[in-house]
Amino acid sequence: MASENSSESQDEKAAILETESVQDEHQQCYTVAKQSESKLTLYHWTQSFNSQKVRLAIAEKDLRCEEYDVSLPLSEHNEPWFMRLNPTGEVPVLVHNDNVICDPTQIMDYLEQNFTDEGTPKLIPEEGSMYYHRVQHYRELLDSLQMDAYTHGCILHPEITVDSHIPAYAATSIRTQIGNTESELKKLAEQNPELKDAYIAKQRRLKSKLFDHDNMKYLKKLLDELEGVMDQVETELQRRVEETPEEGSQSWLCGEFFSMADVSLAVTLHRLKFLGLSRRYWGNGNRVNLETYYERVVQRPAFRRVLGHVNNILISAVLPVAFRVARKNAPVIVGTTLLIGILGGATYLAFLYMKKRLTVFS
Repeated sequence: MASENSSESQDEKAAILETESVQDEHQQCYTVAKQSESKLTLYHWTQSFNSQKVRLAIAEKDLRCEEYDVSLPLSEHNEPWFMRLNPTGEVPVLVHNDNVICDPTQIMDYLEQNFTDEGTPKLIPEEGSMYYHRVQHYRELLDSLQMDAYTHGCILHPEITVDSHIPAYAATSIRTQIGNTESELKKLAEQNPELKDAYIAKQRRLKSKLFDHDNMKYLKKLLDELEGVMDQVETELQRRVEETPEEGSQSWLCGEFFSMADVSLAVTLHRLKFLGLSRRYWGNGNRVNLETYYERVVQRPAFRRVLGHVNNILISAVLPVAFRVARKNAPVIVGTTLLIGILGGATYLAFLYMKKRLTVFS
């Protein structure tokens, strides 16, 4: 009898262990499936202004994301595979499950709405709150700035800049590059009839962009309007100072939290610094709150990871191209040691190549 009870007890334990094992397997499968469902893929270019905003938002929210660098200097954004992904041929593009989002503002809203797990930082306050309206106001204000016009305008007219980080050759090369791109788009339209309309539309936008951004009167108007935006930001930052007068207490643009508005402001200031416009808009006693803000924001870990120091912008654009060119041209049989040497030489050769092709894109 005791033997039978012992046998039944062992059978019960075995059944329990088997059930727990099945439950564990189901839980593991659910976890893997959940992680797979949450997979993020971002197609971007390192120096694209809109790409930088999206990448900074992802970093601030501490999200896992696979990133693919679509090189604008190598015209990878014009290749048929990318035009099928985004018919406008613009970066960034976010892919999440079956969702493909191509507008940077919509991407950042999507990230905020769909990644709300506990521990994931919120960059937009609850809708309806005072902070929500404040954040949205400054997002819209900053996102309305014509950053591509500032960028191309400063390249084409370096005389309006001070301490610009743009190389001197860029002003000459951008016109040549745009001319080459127009021919390239025309050829691609002929080779890919299913994308013909998309290529022609992009070619037209390119011509219009060059015409507008080479217009000094138009550019000066935009830069004057930017003064008003910077005044608004400076006033808002002063309010934060008055709200937190305690020594050592720090706030950001809209409150004590870092928000999507800060993402837009941080990347905007960094781009203005690179273009050689920072002295016009802050520093030397002018807009001291803006100057202090920029000095603080560049120290944030996410900012340093995504954007780095302004002096490293060009090299961070050149190196990925160098490695990509080397990968395409190095024989498969080349050993690892030899390949490293080739990559080192390719870096220098790619830099020379980029002197003809590299232009700072917004």
